[in-house]
Amino acid sequence: MTERHLPPVAETATLALALIVTGGIVMASQLPHRPPLGVPIALLGTAIAMFVAAGLMVGSIDHFARRSFHTVGKWALLAYAVIAGMIEYSFVRNHTTGAPLVVLTLMLVVFALDVALLLAFSVARYQAT
Repeated sequence: MTERHLPPVAETATLALALIVTGGIVMASQLPHRPPLGVPIALLGTAIAMFVAAGLMVGSIDHFARRSFHTVGKWALLAYAVIAGMIEYSFVRNHTTGAPLVVLTLMLVVFALDVALLLAFSVARYQAT
């Protein structure tokens, strides 16, 4: 079996995930006090750009197992939406409010979408089209 040349989807999505995790750690380390938002927002914006780039790369691949990608992606998204929801609940339960909660919520959304994309791509890249 010959190796196909694919765009760096996994690498780009993994970088987005690392940025999200870093931003989450920076914010969570400051709680329950109000964390500074400059660095987390910059990390979130960069992660969103990397996630969108990874999604566009997946869309540009010819002869790709899109059915497998969508099947794995929807179930992974469901699982990670539950995980992100539980994490969100812990922040709300611990009285995180305002702008920090908005930034953390957006980070959790990108986290769930990004991991689902990574899992779906990792499966679909090896499927026959």
